[in-house]
Amino acid sequence: MIELTKDAGLWTVTINRPHKANSLTYDMLSELADIAEAAQDARALILTGAGKVFSAGMDLEVAKTGLPTSPVWERLSGALAALPGLSIAALNGTVAGGAMGMVLACDLRIAVPTAKAFYPVMKLGIMPQPSDPVRLAALVGPSRAKLILMGGHRAAPDEALAWGLFDQQAAPEALMQTARNLAADTLGATPEHAHAIKALIR
Repeated sequence: MIELTKDAGLWTVTINRPHKANSLTYDMLSELADIAEAAQDARALILTGAGKVFSAGMDLEVAKTGLPTSPVWERLSGALAALPGLSIAALNGTVAGGAMGMVLACDLRIAVPTAKAFYPVMKLGIMPQPSDPVRLAALVGPSRAKLILMGGHRAAPDEALAWGLFDQQAAPEALMQTARNLAADTLGATPEHAHAIKALIR
């Protein structure tokens, strides 16, 4: 359900469970975290999904197993945030719930024009992962972060783009090529050059 391809320093990771809206199980999250931790040699990493939804977040069928509070969520987002290369979330559709964590941890977020973003932790009575509100507020500001996390607001595609939650939009058929184009300069540079620039931004 997690697919990985490597091409000359570019790693592409695809969540491939479209019949379940790419909802995430513990095993899937663990595999994603393993890949992110192993991607220290990747010059760029693109994270995307199969089908018309990036990810609906946690698989509700396994919610009662303790997955909402599992450290695997933070392990994944932390590994993505620590990547020395460029990380890009290529959102083929809506991102929801816990899946927001991995998207927020990426350096760039591009999305198809129909992609929405929401994180209904208040409604579900669960806490977001600790790093998610901080990253969300850094992108959209504290008030809008509260609007999403506490007000249950679903950010429409144009809102997400205007707020800085998404960086660019791309048509579905152009999404992956757009992501590859954004990675091109980093792929063409030395790893040391890319790492140094990213360190300055951090």
